[in-house]
Amino acid sequence: MTTETIGLFYMLSDAGPVVKFIMLLLLFFSITSWAIMFIKFRYIHKAFKESAEFTDIFWQCRNLADAFSKAKALRSSPLARMFIAGYMEMARSETPDKQPPQIKKTQSSFFQISGSIKRSLNRSAGVEVRRLAQLVPFLATAGNTAPFIGLFGTVWGIMDTFQGIGLSGSASLAVVAPGISEALVATAAGLAVAIPAVIAYNYFTDRIRTLDSELQSFSSDLLNIMERDLQKQMEA
Repeated sequence: MTTETIGLFYMLSDAGPVVKFIMLLLLFFSITSWAIMFIKFRYIHKAFKESAEFTDIFWQCRNLADAFSKAKALRSSPLARMFIAGYMEMARSETPDKQPPQIKKTQSSFFQISGSIKRSLNRSAGVEVRRLAQLVPFLATAGNTAPFIGLFGTVWGIMDTFQGIGLSGSASLAVVAPGISEALVATAAGLAVAIPAVIAYNYFTDRIRTLDSELQSFSSDLLNIMERDLQKQMEA
């Protein structure tokens, strides 16, 4: 253990109760933020990887039923999950019990089924984006509030130091420096929490925005394909 580390632990152990509480609060923000970063990086990385894999598989499949069987193996892909939701909605809409035989092949029934599939795809895309964004706002909260929490600890520590100076009647550097240095540790800790949290938040937000764009684009393509299949079935 280095001399700087020993000195840091000594300063923290000698700090007042408010500064100690601030440091514990920042420690909680730090541990939680790093845990979220680790979890979300793995989750989003896997989502991108399996979505790219599903896209390649989907455009190579001969029909939607074949793509459906392949999509079930890619449960970490938002695109695959959205496709499954849309395909199952189309299958439910095509069930004979869904509509009376006399209207089953009319143009109005086509628009009804198409609208049902579109709503299912939009709903599924919204669910996927919310799932991707889970826990990420905490990083923004940590990045925005940690510097101010640290600054509050510093201000409180300096106030406490000057109060001690007033009581002792001595303003020498040897008296002032330890109190101010331990107070400044809170600001440094706040910045140490905020900087990686803000970087991670911006990174995850950009990746989620990219996936959301892919979901919207794939949803439009999938809806067009399903509508063509429905049109062919009704014309048969």
